[in-house]
Amino acid sequence: MAQAGEEIVAWVKTFASAAVYATLIVTFLFQVARVEGRSMEPTLQDQDRLIVNKARYLFFGPPERGDIVMLYYPRDPDKSFVKRVIAQEGDEVRIENGQVYVNGVLLPDEYVPPGFRSHENLGPERVEDAHYFVMGDHRNNSSDSRTWGQVPEKYIIGKVQLRWWPLSNATIF
Repeated sequence: MAQAGEEIVAWVKTFASAAVYATLIVTFLFQVARVEGRSMEPTLQDQDRLIVNKARYLFFGPPERGDIVMLYYPRDPDKSFVKRVIAQEGDEVRIENGQVYVNGVLLPDEYVPPGFRSHENLGPERVEDAHYFVMGDHRNNSSDSRTWGQVPEKYIIGKVQLRWWPLSNATIF
């Protein structure tokens, strides 16, 4: 009987340790996320499952232009979005007839098919300190910095590192 009690205690300790490790991993290192909507098509599809690397920007430097990030929506931080970093603090962003220029240079955005391009004008606008200008890849169907402004650095949750579902489209970013 004592041996059964010891085994139960060992199992409880194992499950408690696993719960602590899982909590630490999800809190500080990685998060599982799901794409909701079409704003990142064709790069990401609605309902794709992602792994977000939360440690990347804590230990290896800030987000860079072109990174796909998960962020808290600036107008309602209870919601999170997935967008692409277009410009960093100090950069100047200008959009002319849907073409994006960063610091006067046309952004190479071959990931945006012609049918997904918008035709609006914006700026020029300088990105504030500790802020980012983000956009969806489906420029005709994205609520992003063009609409709700720049994203504070503290709202960047992490870098989208992996699409793991559907398995047929698994991709490392």
